[in-house]
Amino acid sequence: MRKKVKVVEIGPRDGFQNVKEFIPTETKLKIIDGVISAGYSKVQITSFVSPKAIPQMKDAKEVTERVLAKYDGVDFFALVPNFYGANSAVEAGLQEITPVISLSESHNMNNVKRTVDQSIEELKKIRQTFPDIKITQDIATVFGCPFEGEMSVDSLLELIGKLREIGIHAFTLCDTVGMAYPTLVEKVFRTVKKEFPEDEFNVHIHDTRNMGILNSYVALENGADSVQAAIGGLGGCPFAPGATGNTSSEDLVYMLNKCGCDTGIDFDRLLATAKYAKSVIDGNFSGHQINIPEKPCVITQE
Repeated sequence: MRKKVKVVEIGPRDGFQNVKEFIPTETKLKIIDGVISAGYSKVQITSFVSPKAIPQMKDAKEVTERVLAKYDGVDFFALVPNFYGANSAVEAGLQEITPVISLSESHNMNNVKRTVDQSIEELKKIRQTFPDIKITQDIATVFGCPFEGEMSVDSLLELIGKLREIGIHAFTLCDTVGMAYPTLVEKVFRTVKKEFPEDEFNVHIHDTRNMGILNSYVALENGADSVQAAIGGLGGCPFAPGATGNTSSEDLVYMLNKCGCDTGIDFDRLLATAKYAKSVIDGNFSGHQINIPEKPCVITQE
């Protein structure tokens, strides 16, 4: 494991999107403030999606504009499902966007109501319209699909090849429903880094089967440029049956810091923010650190 590791916080998007009750904008901003104060240099702050599909993100424009006005030196980005979302994100001032395409045809249709080829055509339009905006392409269901099962590495290479042809060279490989396991993660990252050594490959792992931290660690060991996690382990894909929480940011940072990796993140500040989030949001928090008592229980013998 290399000593310097980049951890990306995606809770304000992937964590919040599954919460049914609307989280007040001020609360979202306070949580974003907390993760930045903990030392994060890159945060996914929202997604520009239809409020009818995901009402939680109806304040995407306000969140983006207020965060950008407050902070310099932090990379902020948002998920966009289509050209309309990309245009809205750019208008709000973002310099990086994350479109999403599923490796699985079934999930892509369920997620964005398009075939994979139709999504690629939409991405071409985004790339041509916004040539100066960084696009980091999310590829969903890389390690498995709830409808089609485990996906082949060859199909992943084929899709990446098509995306590179339209000028995309940064990717996040997503374990959308938590079907990844260590040897598969190792195989995928060794293969893509060998085939496309000059490109950027990040990892996004869910903790459905309690392997989130392990799979994230294996991805980093095999060349992942960054690892994404959500504060408190909050979140999951609303369009994928069985997709439970993300890997917990504070659990991951605790492990990496203890292993001697330089994350640049203050664990205590991050944990305090996670506990605040849990106190004000009614959601599925799968993290472990937030449930540990402040003082350990000591058993004494009389």
